Amino acid sequence: MAKFKEALERGKKAPRQQKEDANATVPDFGTQARAWLDDVVVASLVAAKAEVSGEMTIDIDTAPRGRDKALTPSVRFRIYRKPEVKNTAGRLFTVNVHVSGEVSVSSPGMVAEDVGNIGNRSGERFRNLVVKLIEDAARDMS
Repeated sequence: MAKFKEALERGKKAPRQQKEDANATVPDFGTQARAWLDDVVVASLVAAKAEVSGEMTIDIDTAPRGRDKALTPSVRFRIYRKPEVKNTAGRLFTVNVHVSGEVSVSSPGMVAEDVGNIGNRSGERFRNLVVKLIEDAARDMS
């Protein structure tokens, strides 16, 4: 009989908990996406920029033109050799957050690669892709 009373009490508490959950503020998608881009993408690119600063340059554009208030924010970055080295042409990459929360990296002539979801705070997949892109850029420019 005690189990039934416990179930009855839990059932009475459930509507109160649902009201509390409904009143909790949830950040909008754009805010969550921008936070993920700042915490994972920009932080990873800044770290990579510091590591390869002797040979390569990574320029980061956190607010592409006209997209500062966009529903699906993005970050652009360019990887290229230092200006004093010949063949300074680099590649421009765009990190896009899709409405589904999935994040991909693309570039002209490159198939977009998925690098995670804004729900996952780990940037492991993005960092691994940046390492690959830096290796490719160094190989193409040598």
